[in-house]
Amino acid sequence: MRLKLIVALVSDEKTDLVVEAARAGGATGATIIHSVRGEGLRPGKTFFGLRLEAMRDVLLFLVVETRARDILERIRDTARFDTEHGAGIAFQLDIEDAVGLVTQLPAIQEELEYDL
Repeated sequence: MRLKLIVALVSDEKTDLVVEAARAGGATGATIIHSVRGEGLRPGKTFFGLRLEAMRDVLLFLVVETRARDILERIRDTARFDTEHGAGIAFQLDIEDAVGLVTQLPAIQEELEYDL
């Protein structure tokens, strides 16, 4: 089974919407890392030397390769990556191997059968 890891960095107010969009596309779960910081092309504003950056969440989705592009596009559209400056970013990585998917295998196999 070929898998992809989709990594999405989104503002915390969009986290739930992005997770729902990924699930609608076939993601069987998500890992959420809350309150991370990052900096884009333009550094964040400061106020008396303190940064005024919105906190972001890192969302990790381990998905079947055949569904990865659709999920990535759903995330892009839901989070408005292409229309809002600084809305976030998402990308996918190849996964060589994974363990611990026993509870998700029925759903993953169903997705694979559907795609065939």
